[in-house]
Amino acid sequence: MTTIGSKRMQHFSTGIFTELNEKRDAMEKQGKKLYNLFVGTPDFPPAPHIMEAVQKSAANPEDYKYSLRDLPELLDAVSDYYQERFQVSVAPDMITGVHGSQEGIGHVCMALCDPGDVVLLPNPGYPVFEAGAYLAQTEQYYYELKEENAFLPVLSEIPEDIAKRAKVMIVSYPYNPVCRTAPDSFYDELIAFAKKYDIFVIHDNAYSDIIFDGRVGGSFLQHEGAMEVGAEFFSLSKSYNITGARVSFMIGRKDAVEALKLLRSQIDFGTFIPVQKGAIAALRGPKDYVKEQCQKYQERRDALCGGFRSIGWNVPDSEGTMFVWAPIPEGYTSSREFANAMVEKAGVLCTPGDAFGSCGEGYVRFALVLPPEELKKAVQAVKDSGILSAE
Repeated sequence: MTTIGSKRMQHFSTGIFTELNEKRDAMEKQGKKLYNLFVGTPDFPPAPHIMEAVQKSAANPEDYKYSLRDLPELLDAVSDYYQERFQVSVAPDMITGVHGSQEGIGHVCMALCDPGDVVLLPNPGYPVFEAGAYLAQTEQYYYELKEENAFLPVLSEIPEDIAKRAKVMIVSYPYNPVCRTAPDSFYDELIAFAKKYDIFVIHDNAYSDIIFDGRVGGSFLQHEGAMEVGAEFFSLSKSYNITGARVSFMIGRKDAVEALKLLRSQIDFGTFIPVQKGAIAALRGPKDYVKEQCQKYQERRDALCGGFRSIGWNVPDSEGTMFVWAPIPEGYTSSREFANAMVEKAGVLCTPGDAFGSCGEGYVRFALVLPPEELKKAVQAVKDSGILSAE
């Protein structure tokens, strides 16, 4: 039979993560000591009260039926959380659950855009931003995030004709992969830009609880005028270590939320009720451990970034997220060349920056998923390998 698969699938590939997994497996079979810093899966456990809520619900046979909707008590919990934490008032009809922000962002352009509409995307960018826009048959325009601009968009550099045609702009801070935050002044500028050109802003807010050096994580919707021009995806995955539960919400302007809700109603019958009960427990329960966990991530960042600087590699401190964005040392021609040298010679797995777009070339990303003592050993392995002196 003829091999089946749509032409649009030719746009995608298995990607660098599959390549790195295969390389890791091969080297582990050889018995080599590896430091796996390329996948951002938290190694901290969920809080006991979250697991208990899931377990209790999972013991109820009634909770295995189609949920068909977000539980009213879950929507109330999200609404109360936004009011208490961000001082943002959101009614339940301004919230919809999704199976993780990745799924929501992967579908939102289908719900908001027509074929040929322009979507503004960051470069470097998290891969699902581009994938969702592509599958919605939109035209993608990439705005560049450069170190000299603190990895913030220079909105005045977006061509006037592109801005006039743009329907949606995707933004995310604290931002994976570049590990930077955005000042309030940027959001004010962004909202004014969106109003001027009638652009709907999608803000991916996955890391507001993992932010360092006394900075305070916030919400795009806190800023005056934001609710008029946008919505954000708010995830529980990294804050509460429930990545596998796939719990996230789109929150914001009612018409956009309703559009995504309508699309998802055609392809989904709702989130598993025990997962919803776990999310309620997370939002309603104690938060002290979330702050304690953030401090642990900062200790890991200090061990890795400070360690690299101590051996002559000038890696800046991450401002937020559970990652580090590092410029490759002199003597290497590409991110992939250096990432390959890291794993082959030092046993340290990291993600080459070009996996996130052309503006990621010249960088690699590390995930802070090992305790400080292991990260110090990884730094020593890099030093001992000699790869920082490629020439």
